[in-house]
Amino acid sequence: MVFEAIVVGVILLALGYWATMFVMGRRDDVLHGKFVADEPAAEPVRPKPRVQSAPAAPQPNKDSLQALLTVIKQDLHDAARS
Repeated sequence: MVFEAIVVGVILLALGYWATMFVMGRRDDVLHGKFVADEPAAEPVRPKPRVQSAPAAPQPNKDSLQALLTVIKQDLHDAARS
C-alpha cells in the first residue's frame, strides 16, 4: 500500500512539472525533454552615477573611547544587578 502511494506521488509530481513547463511556454522542454537556452536579452546602457566621496570622519581620541568603554561597562554592571 505504501509503495503504491509513493509511485502515485512520483507520477503526480511528474505530471505537475510537465503541466508547469507547458503553461510557462517551455514546450520544447516538455515535448523533447531537453532544456533550451534562452537568448540573452540586450541590457540597456545606463550611465554610471557619480558618487561624491564623503568627507573623512574625524578620528576619535583615546580619551573619548575610554569614556565610552566606561559607560558601557557601567550599563552592563547595572543590567546584571537588575
